[in-house]
Amino acid sequence: MGICLRKRKTSLIISTLVSSQLLIFGVLGHAAEAPASDGSRDSINARADSFRLNNQYVPPPGEPLHHYTAGFAKILCSAVFVTGLDPVDAAANLGGFISPFDQRQHVVNTRIDRVRQEVSLVLPSGVVRTARRYDNQGCVAHSLGESSIEFTPSIVEADLPPAHSTPWPRGDVLDEDAWPSGVDIELAQRALDTGFGPPEARTLGLVVTYQGRILGERYSDEVDIHTPLESWSMTKSLTGTLMGVLIQQGEYELWQNAPIPEWHEDPNDPRQEIRIGDIMRMSSGVMINAPSDPDYDTSTYADHFYLYTGGVNQYKYAATRPAEYPPNTIGRYRNTDPVLTSYLIRLAVESRGEDYHSFPQRNLFDKLGIRTALIETDTYGNFLGQGLAFMSSRDWAKLGNLYLQDGVWNGERLLPEGYVDYASTTAPAWITDGRPVYGGAFFWVDNDVGDDGIPPSFSMRGAGGQSTTIIPSHDLVVVRIGKYTGASEGGEALQEMLPLLLEALPRVR
Repeated sequence: MGICLRKRKTSLIISTLVSSQLLIFGVLGHAAEAPASDGSRDSINARADSFRLNNQYVPPPGEPLHHYTAGFAKILCSAVFVTGLDPVDAAANLGGFISPFDQRQHVVNTRIDRVRQEVSLVLPSGVVRTARRYDNQGCVAHSLGESSIEFTPSIVEADLPPAHSTPWPRGDVLDEDAWPSGVDIELAQRALDTGFGPPEARTLGLVVTYQGRILGERYSDEVDIHTPLESWSMTKSLTGTLMGVLIQQGEYELWQNAPIPEWHEDPNDPRQEIRIGDIMRMSSGVMINAPSDPDYDTSTYADHFYLYTGGVNQYKYAATRPAEYPPNTIGRYRNTDPVLTSYLIRLAVESRGEDYHSFPQRNLFDKLGIRTALIETDTYGNFLGQGLAFMSSRDWAKLGNLYLQDGVWNGERLLPEGYVDYASTTAPAWITDGRPVYGGAFFWVDNDVGDDGIPPSFSMRGAGGQSTTIIPSHDLVVVRIGKYTGASEGGEALQEMLPLLLEALPRVR
């Protein structure tokens, strides 16, 4: 492709906040006069306008209803054939993100083929949108008018000892020894009951680990400890972790300019200045329309959704979006950035002759004892690392514990030195936007101690109230996954649980 992947293995050097801010104000001559932002919508937009480049936005092609219905087919397919839920309940409660519930009423016929593991949805116009389960690539929404995919599915199995006889975390056997002194087990159990929430929270799985051990867990009677559960944008943090693995292996450097092939076709392409570390801070500046944008345009179908439902090569689509802002100047939560990171992962893995679909299992999951994971793809076999991973609640907890252990597992460094600091440090572009909520490696951060007394934390978060919260001061990981329609009540239950849980556990750092 004419793009060389840098293979110099070095320890990770994390740029300081000061040097990153200097980069911000050195990009454009007028940047020094950019208005300050207090975090309000108007001030965020005014600041962004001062950096905006002269590129035109082109909305995604196709009919929004067709895209929404493709998303609905994928959601039903995954609910039934990956998680094992009831399709009627799934239609009423799951996946309102890429398939709004008010759009589902247009479907006039639903066909679920349990032999082919396929869902077909028919619209009044006669248009049919389908999704089918393809081995470890999960459910894939077919392109409009198509009934197949453009890649050969891979069967990927965990290379791990039997779970039933292997201790946690590589297996299911829990240590029944006494807990460390100072743990109020009764209060901790009450906290878990509180966190699971009322029936309206529709929680499916809740797991709490303390000092790497399972303190307690709760499950809906619809699932168990092995059930792969939808995560939505928690997957972004998984994608950031996979990139961290490749950096540790010497395939990339965090602060190198991202070698996206499409950005190097024109020597004057400004996107060549975008660094990998900028992309994983949601600060690439690449232009799309996304619902969390302060200036979100509701009159067009958002690319943020199209990157799930478009039925095209999503890596190519993301790579051909123009620059809207210089990199590392404006923080915007957009699916282009995790998709571009996933694209870089595929380029690196395939450049060394490795099976792309096996890479997460062999290079990360096997090492952590994760058995239930799959990352769904587009019709070209590209991992949709912005939001379509499925794992059990326990397995999400293992990923959280990797970050508590500074990226080291069983004595092996899986993530570079400094990478956890990068993930848990607020991104400069988000600070100057007046919204200090996003870090690196696609993690959310909360580094202030608020009225609730919760210590600094960082987290993986997804639509519908999915979360994996990491609180380093207490060596604590809390995983909460539930149905989309229970997000509000589930979130309230989680917030009520955390103070109780912290009261029950001694601080360890």
